Amino acid sequence: MSINFSILFYLKKPKNYQTGPVPIYLRVTVAGKRAELTTSRSVEPDRWISSAGRAKGTKAAAKSLNAYLDNLQAKVYEAHRQLVEAGLPLTAEAIKNKFLGKVEKGRTLVEVFSEHNSKVAALVGDEFAPGTLERYTTSLKHTQEFMQWKYGVEDMEVREINHAFVTDYEFYLRSVRKCSNNTAVKYIKNFGKIIRICLSNGWISSDPFANYKSKIKTVERVFLSEEELQRLAEKEFPTERLAQVRDIFLFSCFTGLAYVDVQKLRCSDVQKGIDGEQWLCKQRQKTDTPSRIPLLPTALRIINKYRLHPQCLHEGRVLPVPSNQKMNAYLKEIAALCGIQKQMTFHTARHTFATTVTLLNGVPMESVSKMLGHTNLRTTQHYAKILDVKVGEDMRLLRKRLKL
Repeated sequence: MSINFSILFYLKKPKNYQTGPVPIYLRVTVAGKRAELTTSRSVEPDRWISSAGRAKGTKAAAKSLNAYLDNLQAKVYEAHRQLVEAGLPLTAEAIKNKFLGKVEKGRTLVEVFSEHNSKVAALVGDEFAPGTLERYTTSLKHTQEFMQWKYGVEDMEVREINHAFVTDYEFYLRSVRKCSNNTAVKYIKNFGKIIRICLSNGWISSDPFANYKSKIKTVERVFLSEEELQRLAEKEFPTERLAQVRDIFLFSCFTGLAYVDVQKLRCSDVQKGIDGEQWLCKQRQKTDTPSRIPLLPTALRIINKYRLHPQCLHEGRVLPVPSNQKMNAYLKEIAALCGIQKQMTFHTARHTFATTVTLLNGVPMESVSKMLGHTNLRTTQHYAKILDVKVGEDMRLLRKRLKL
C-alpha cells in the first residue's frame, strides 16, 4: 500500500522576531501527519527560496548550506527506506526517530488490550454494560493464553501480529478452548477491535485481518408453543419459589423483556399509553433503544399480584426477580415438572413472545421489532424464519383462496 511521504525545509521565525538569521527546520509528512526537527542551521530570510527549500546564491556559504541540507534530505530518505524494508509502521514520528537514531519502543498487544479494557471499565453503566466488560476481559485472557500456547510468550509487539496470528488464534479457540463457531467468531471480533485501534494509531502498518472471513451461524432459537405456554400457566407448583419464577418467566413471555430489563423494571415504567391502556415504556439495557410494549392481561395480572410483595415495596421494583443464575436453575425444575422437553432459559421467554405470542397471532413484524427494541428489522426476521407453523397457516389460507 502506497503512503504519501514528503520532506520540506522551511524557515521558522522565533517569537518576537524582528531581524537577523532565521532557523531552518525540516518537516517530514506521512499520510497527512507531521514531525519536525531543527537542522541546526539558519539563514537570512532574503537569502532563502521557499519554493525550493534552499539558500539563494552561488557563494560558498550558500553552496555549503545547500549541500548540508541535501545530505540531511538523503538521510531522511534512507530512514524511510529502512523502515519500509523492515516492514515497520511508517509514520512521520517513526521516520524522525530513525533519522535521529532513536530506538522506537513498539506497543505491545496486552498493553493496548488492557488500556482498551480500562476505558470500557470506566464507562460501565454509561456507554457499556457490565457484560461487555466481562466479554473483553475474557477475550484478553484467551489472547494471553493463546500467545503462551503458540509462541511461549506472555506478550508481543503489535507490529508482530500478522494474518497467521489471526488464523492460528481462531484455530486455538475452536480446538483447545472448544468454543462453538459463534463464540469463536465473537472472540475474534473483540480482538479485531484492538487491531483497528492499532491501525488507527499507526502502531501497525498492515491489517492482519485482510482477506480473513468468519461467519456467524444462525442458531435455532428455543421457544414455547401455545400448548406448552398454557400448560406452564396452569401448573400448580409445590413451592412458592417455583411459582414466583414461573410468574416472572410468564411476564417476559407476554412482554418480550430480557432478564436485565425485567429485573430493573420500576413502577414508573408502567405508563398510560396512546390508546389509554397500560404500557411498559423503558430503554433496553443492551442497546439503549426505547421499548414501548402494550401490557396484555396476563402481564397486568402478574404485576398486580406482586404489587405488595415486600421486595417490590422495599426496592421500588415491579417484580421480585432473583439472580439470572437462580432463575435458569429453577426453570429447569419447572420444565421437568411441566413435561416440557426443551432447554428452557429465561431468554426462552423473549423468543416465545416474538414467535408464539405475537408473530403467530398476526402481529406485523415491524410492530414486533419495535416492542422487542431491535435496532435492525433483520434481527426480528430471524424469528420468522423458524416458524414452520406460520408458514403452514399462510399456505392453508392460500389453498382456501385458490379454491374460490
